[in-house]
Amino acid sequence: MASAAPQQNFPLLYNDVVPLSSQQHGNYKLQIRPKLPFLTGTHAVPVTIDEFVVIQRYMPIVFSSGENPVPLALMGLNQGVNVFLNDDGTLIDGRPVYMPAYVRRYPFLLARLTEESQELSLCFDPTTDIVGEHEEGDPLFEGADASQTTKDLLGFCEQVETSGHRTVAFVKELQDADLLMEGEVSIDTPTSDKPFVYRGFQMVNEEKLKELRGDQARKFVQNGIMPLIYAHMMSLQLVRDIFAMQLQQGKVPPQPDANVPQGVVEPS
Repeated sequence: MASAAPQQNFPLLYNDVVPLSSQQHGNYKLQIRPKLPFLTGTHAVPVTIDEFVVIQRYMPIVFSSGENPVPLALMGLNQGVNVFLNDDGTLIDGRPVYMPAYVRRYPFLLARLTEESQELSLCFDPTTDIVGEHEEGDPLFEGADASQTTKDLLGFCEQVETSGHRTVAFVKELQDADLLMEGEVSIDTPTSDKPFVYRGFQMVNEEKLKELRGDQARKFVQNGIMPLIYAHMMSLQLVRDIFAMQLQQGKVPPQPDANVPQGVVEPS
């Protein structure tokens, strides 16, 4: 779910991906900053099943459309809108919020250096200034050896990768049970006689969930899938909260049929 080979098709948030090397990056340091400017224009972020229970308190969890759905936390309903961040990447009003591991991992990730390679290497996005030859920060290397900071980063990226594999297996279980359907949310506002209708995502079909065979339902309870499904379904109540935040921040299209950029969650 989270891995990608260093090529022109870069993962979300990444503008480039290169392997971290003591020879080329021996003097590089990591800067810890409270701002997330790289996330301000992102409205949907991949998440893993290990995060569902926490994320459902803050953001709606949906599934992307297509043959290989990915769970996404919605930080906005329109492309380019993030209701949790100011333009400079600081939290709006200092409001506490859980940031998905995908965001906290940036600018690092595990990736295959070649399509044929079976091994994953620690890589990073060199276009960010979070990592570089800075005077201050945590060194990534001690001589030719990885520093403790780099070892911790590698461990975290490995955790995200492992969670990603479990998430892929979870989504396959939903698909095999034919539980995913195209989603739609209609929101009325006092300023328009037309509702805002959001599509372009998938969600669990509640009716089909109720009709699951007894053995399938027991399997989902025993292997922990059922609580994840409920976390997803409960989180959908937050769609209207996200819309209200957009409305308050002046980030809603002027009318329901406005010509807005297309995104993972597409308003009609």
